[in-house]
Formats: sequence, C-alpha cells, structure tokens
Amino acid sequence: MTSQELREEARKELQDQMRLRQEVKTLEDRDFQLWSIAILMILVLAAGLAGLLAPHALWDLPRVHFDSRYLPQLFFGLITLVILFNIYVIKQRRELRHAREELVLQMVYNEAAERLSLVDPLTDTFNRRYMDQVIAKDLRRAERQGVNLCFMMIDVNDFKSVNTRFGHLTGDRILVEVAQVLKKTFRASDTIIRFGGDEFLVVLSDTDEAGTAPALARLREQMMRWNKSNTISGYTMALSWGLAVYSKGSELKDVLNLADQRMFKHKDAGG
Repeated sequence: MTSQELREEARKELQDQMRLRQEVKTLEDRDFQLWSIAILMILVLAAGLAGLLAPHALWDLPRVHFDSRYLPQLFFGLITLVILFNIYVIKQRRELRHAREELVLQMVYNEAAERLSLVDPLTDTFNRRYMDQVIAKDLRRAERQGVNLCFMMIDVNDFKSVNTRFGHLTGDRILVEVAQVLKKTFRASDTIIRFGGDEFLVVLSDTDEAGTAPALARLREQMMRWNKSNTISGYTMALSWGLAVYSKGSELKDVLNLADQRMFKHKDAGG
C-alpha cells in the first residue's frame, strides 16, 4: 500500500469519525429538544392554572365560577392535548432509541473493521499498515519517557525453496506456524508484525540489545520444540534475525535498515 493510499484511507476514516460525532451530537440535541418541549408544556399548563387561581387566592376575590356548558369541551380538549403530546413523546423516544442502537452498531462495526484492517489475515499478527499508523505513536511515547525500543527483524530461512518443495499451501501453513512460535516466545507487551512475505518484525518495548538475550533464548527453545514435534514432515524450521535499538533522535527507517542488514549477516553466518 502506497503512502498516497494510506493518506486517502486515513482521510476517509477521519471523515467517518467526524460524521459519527455529528450524529451523536444530533441525537443529543433531539433529546434535549424533547425534554424542553415537555418542560414547556408543563410550565404553560401550570402558568395557566396559576393565572386563573392565584388572583382569587391572593386578593380574596369571589370564587371562580365556570360555565358548566363549556366544562366538557375544556376537559376533552385538555385530555386530547395531553394524549397527543404523549403520543408525540413516545414516537420521538422510539426514534431516538432506534437511532442510538443503529449508531452504536455502526460504531462497533467501524471499530471492528479498523482492527481487522491492521491485522494480517494469514498469520493473525499485525501488518505493515499497523506499523505505519501505530508504531509512530509508540516512538513518540518512548521519546517522551526516555526508554528504548528494540526492533528485531526475523526471516524464515530458505522459504522460496519451501514453496518449491511443499507447495504454496504448505508455505502458508509454515508462516502460520512461525507466527505461533513468535507469539509463544515474546511478551504480551511486545508487538509482532508481518513485515512482508516471510519476514516478521518484533518490537520489544523498553529493551536494549543486551535485554534481548532472554527472548532469543526462548526463541531458540521454541524452534527446537517445534522441530521435535515434526508438525510438517520433512521441514525443519530455521530463522535468522537482526537487532537494532531505536533511541531518541533516531530515524525509524535507519533502525529498520540496520536490523535488516544484521539479519542477513546472521543468515550468511549460518543462523
């Protein structure tokens, strides 16, 4: 995905978020208007009743007399007004509830779709889009807090020959198995990204090169266990890796290039 496509998608997501915020504000305004109408009606009725009775109570005027001929019409009119208003309120409340439900479903759908767009469907790890959108925030946070981030580039050895020998379906299965090995190896706070093809990138939080030793030991152990399990007959998993630390003031592309170069040196040395 090109940078232009990423910017276009980001622009569309921003527009969707602004539209959802506007819909939420519209619902809040409608709710406020509904309650305002109800309060206004109560005040009008109370004012009318007070205007009719208060002068007689305050100045001891003669009792209020109503012409009995008009009482049924007044009573019927008042009851009709109350019934119509309640029908209107019930209708508006139903529309508001329906609109809220639709809005919540849409927000949940958009959130799920956004999460899925950041995940590689084959290996269930994050993809390059996640790196482009989210890692930048992690870098800014690391700089503010003065901590290191270690980037580990990992490559599956001889993966091209795997596709030739076993076929692409088995090749996809091997990538899934590699992703599972990585998930078992690294901490929950670390981020695993399918960088492209048979390359994975692991971002180890608050870690320098010396601090990666336990993780590398776990990785070797997990590979040994997987190879002993003989999950895919005739295939032995072998990985190469390279490390580079991001520190304040570094350029991410330079760090990734360094990790990539070290990974190829590790592969040339026999892994």
